[in-house]
Amino acid sequence: MGPQRAGVPHRLCCAAVTFDSLGLSAELLRAIADEGYTAPTPIQVQAIPFILGGRDLMGAAQTGTGKTAAFVLPIFERLKPYANSSFSPARHPVRALVLTPTRELAMQVAEMASDYGRHVALRSTVVFGGVPLDPQIKELRAGVELLVATPGRLLDLVGQRAANLGQVEILVLDEGDRMLDMGFIPDIRRILELLPNRRQTLLFSATFSDEIRRLSKEFLTNPAIVEVAARNATAADVREVLYPVDRELKLGLLEHLVRTHDLRQVLVFTRTKVAARRIASDLDRHGFAATAIHSDRTQAERIRALADFKSGQIEILVATDVASRGLDIEELPVVVNFELPTKAEDYVHRIGRTGRAGASGIAISLACPDEVDLLRAIQRLLRRAIPVEVVEEFLPDPATPPRPIHARGGDSIPYHQHKAERVRSRR
Repeated sequence: MGPQRAGVPHRLCCAAVTFDSLGLSAELLRAIADEGYTAPTPIQVQAIPFILGGRDLMGAAQTGTGKTAAFVLPIFERLKPYANSSFSPARHPVRALVLTPTRELAMQVAEMASDYGRHVALRSTVVFGGVPLDPQIKELRAGVELLVATPGRLLDLVGQRAANLGQVEILVLDEGDRMLDMGFIPDIRRILELLPNRRQTLLFSATFSDEIRRLSKEFLTNPAIVEVAARNATAADVREVLYPVDRELKLGLLEHLVRTHDLRQVLVFTRTKVAARRIASDLDRHGFAATAIHSDRTQAERIRALADFKSGQIEILVATDVASRGLDIEELPVVVNFELPTKAEDYVHRIGRTGRAGASGIAISLACPDEVDLLRAIQRLLRRAIPVEVVEEFLPDPATPPRPIHARGGDSIPYHQHKAERVRSRR
């Protein structure tokens, strides 16, 4: 998601604010115009002046609010004095470092940097795991000013003496809450030891948990705080609906909803990669164009699956939370929580995939009695109930005792094909 695109209203955008008024140079304004954007989003309006002023910053914004452009644009503006066309690698040391938790997000940030930096003589590249080291080493040794990286691969490259971080002036920690969830904080601390003490640090996160706020005191100095959405809020343009369902009938209900509502481009969330594989396979056998993305798939397979989903060749993409983090799919209409997340905050992240940039979306949750504690945690976080709709033939069997998820370490809910088939045969 970039700035506000022409013809797409944003309910929080201030008509009086333009990119020209934010202090961006002609080269960057030209790149913004090339992309078809006309007005900045609220996170851009609030964050860009602080970043241009050299201030540390904590930025909280929902996915799809233009957060990436909010730091990419002012970073290029601040690095413009270093712009040169020299072929000497020594003239292109890493000046800005963006750390992201996943390969997908790293690629998207890098793509946006390429778009917005096209008229500035600054180099950028991206490094992440799951692909050979040698091409990344070659690019780094040729010199880049803006480096986008996942923490583990960056440390590998430092170990290979391919990445020198001694001249970094700006550090961005993107998706800080996910960095925390995925256990990257020790790696980030190791990377911080390689950076100059005098630098600008920017921390962006969909939500600011108490733990993130504590980490900000460790990583940032007197930061400006920018929040464009209420803490733990969901997007106003997303219609949320909860369907009570028998644990064994989830697949049948999902198929029923897709068919009866003619749903297209559906992103389905599961808790585990085993469940993602199984659900995508079953959907495919039942006549749906479906595939899964999870950590066991190669980078090339994940890129291909996402491209097929965006183009419409795949109508249902089944994903785990880790694999889906950072997915940038414009105007995604439907998100389905096939399994409720074990962390309530992940509900906000998941449904933030839809209802972006002023577009409407629907977030469907399929909840069986096993998940009642997970549901209560989500509704406590939201401070409201999720609206309920009922499809009678899929309602839970009151004679079946629940098996609470929290007691089973977040395992996936089993569903039994034979029972789902019986329901389909009755319709």
